[in-house]
Amino acid sequence: MKNITLLSATFLTATSALVFGKIQAASALIWNWSYSAPGIEASGNLTTNDTPDDLGFYLITGITGTRNDETIIGLQPTGTSIPGNEPFVLDNIISLNPDEQLTSSGFGYFTSEGNFVNMFFADFLQPAGYFEIFSAPPFVPGFENFGPEDSELPVSFSASFSAAPITVPEPTFTLSFLALGTLGAVSTFKRKLKPSKSTANPS
Repeated sequence: MKNITLLSATFLTATSALVFGKIQAASALIWNWSYSAPGIEASGNLTTNDTPDDLGFYLITGITGTRNDETIIGLQPTGTSIPGNEPFVLDNIISLNPDEQLTSSGFGYFTSEGNFVNMFFADFLQPAGYFEIFSAPPFVPGFENFGPEDSELPVSFSASFSAAPITVPEPTFTLSFLALGTLGAVSTFKRKLKPSKSTANPS
């Protein structure tokens, strides 16, 4: 038998980091959506959660499609504004209510040409209706800086389920740090009550 005397800081380095990757299943709904106006044709798919909130709205988590000849490449993050339409933020929710499928905040996306769009329902107008805000470079912050490259136009909008709920894999990771010594486990709006940009037709 050996006697081990620790006279100072004898450090045993036996730290192991174990990363366990696990797949969880989540349900999602796929919607067909489209809208149009003179000179505008846009359509594609939306992905939402499969459970509506208390008001019947589903959270949009993804978007694909085209606007005219531009490919839609991403959803503008919830709670942010598209460039040039600050400070009006998006809620990215949609419902099956045929009279009002979007809110006055609406959803947003950006395209392969570097342009941004905010689709919303203008419930503050009489009559109420759907509008598309199109914001193109150069971007000057603030909705009051409406340029000739931008537009805010009424459109005809519709969306509906295109498929039954599907299972979408979502990776989750549990990171466990095991250490011998002094180190233990490490753990780690509804929007606008007024219009956004002033209605204008680009020349």
